[in-house]
Amino acid sequence: MKRMKLKFKSPYNIHVITVIALLSVSCNDALDRIGLTVQPGEDRLRIEVDTLYLTARTVQTDSIFSKIQYPVLGEYTDPVFGSIKSEYLGEFYFPEGGGFQDNDDKTKIDSVRVQLAYTTMMGDSLSPMELSVYRIDKSLKGIDNYSDVDPSDYVDMSAPLGTQTFTGKNSTYRMETSGSGSSVKVYEINVMLPNSIGESFLTEYQKENHGELADADTFRKFFKGLYFTTTFGKSTILNVSLTSLLVHYRYTDLKGSSAGEDTIRTSTLRLNITPEVTQINRIQNKNDQLLAPSSEFTYVKSPAGVMTEITFPFAEKKEKLKSQALNLANFTIYAMPESGEETPVKLNPPSYMLLVNRDSLSGFFEKKRLVDNVTSFLSGGFNTSTYSYQFGNLSTMANYYNEKTGGKDLIYYLVPVDVTFATDQYGNTSTTPISISNRMWPAAVKLDKREKSLKLDMIFSNF
Repeated sequence: MKRMKLKFKSPYNIHVITVIALLSVSCNDALDRIGLTVQPGEDRLRIEVDTLYLTARTVQTDSIFSKIQYPVLGEYTDPVFGSIKSEYLGEFYFPEGGGFQDNDDKTKIDSVRVQLAYTTMMGDSLSPMELSVYRIDKSLKGIDNYSDVDPSDYVDMSAPLGTQTFTGKNSTYRMETSGSGSSVKVYEINVMLPNSIGESFLTEYQKENHGELADADTFRKFFKGLYFTTTFGKSTILNVSLTSLLVHYRYTDLKGSSAGEDTIRTSTLRLNITPEVTQINRIQNKNDQLLAPSSEFTYVKSPAGVMTEITFPFAEKKEKLKSQALNLANFTIYAMPESGEETPVKLNPPSYMLLVNRDSLSGFFEKKRLVDNVTSFLSGGFNTSTYSYQFGNLSTMANYYNEKTGGKDLIYYLVPVDVTFATDQYGNTSTTPISISNRMWPAAVKLDKREKSLKLDMIFSNF
């Protein structure tokens, strides 16, 4: 955030700065309409505290940008925030030099399976779910990367290639060592697919120059990908860290034994969904109860596109913004803890919020933008002690638009986001964001919009 520079004519600059600093510290508290005057000789600086009361409502977009690396899969119903169902379509990356160990007529396909690996889940981890896998028969090239994609436009939904019942805490898992050195349990779901998929791969690979298995681009035309959805159970959501297609086969290793004789060996062609190819999350929600008008609260929910729309009525302060300098405009929005029956799992508040001008939301995530502290602001992490999101000083927003539009009302959206922060060479995390993306992992929060609770605390100065 740019630091505001205030210039004063008075030799008592240090006293004025101290007053403003003390007022800014107390901006989270209820402030009275007061005026403070510092009068050294003929110079006079008046500092005035004011409050702008805001309005808000819950809104929902038709879809959100959902091209992501780690898809969300499953279905879950929250007693307060409604249901979420997430599924995904993805292509597989064919690496340079990939293929089969041997391409003679003795190579045989043993089995084909797709494997989903994950470490993060929510919901009832012991309740059964069913995963169904379908083949994509229309290229994903040029697809709109939004959550309202219709799989039936790309997939023959008449019958799945394979299905598998699972629970969140599957009995199939492996142990891996994390970057911190601790052990992590990686769960796996394996779905057996027809051997004919592997046989078609092998036949193509045995053509001159390996046919359409020659490189990543031609492979995507040959095998267009898979669609993953749950067809039974409404209790679990998974965050899939890796999706792999494995073709197990046998081949002849000519004179490969210790005695120099031909021997039969086994191997695996493994293809993954990677950032180099297309992967789209489809999201379905039932959010009608969140969109009902309320005089007390609004909602934010991911990955639903449910946002809070906030109106900053700067037209009310038009004359003051023209005649005085707005130095500080402190904004904090408070959440309302949920009451009622205890449930085993509830959606938690998102860690970060993006406050973005309504006209600037389109393209923000698609173009991988960062906040500019005028059209967009990033909150601090959700404060569990005060149950709030703090955005700090929004004076740059008010001053910019006052100069540009002459003091019109502004409309901003509160959007749940995931944030990646820069790290130094020692692994220490800074406060500088290097990427901001739509939050795809389920989260929700109820925000306080009661009269005089939703406000902008402002400090003006005037000579």
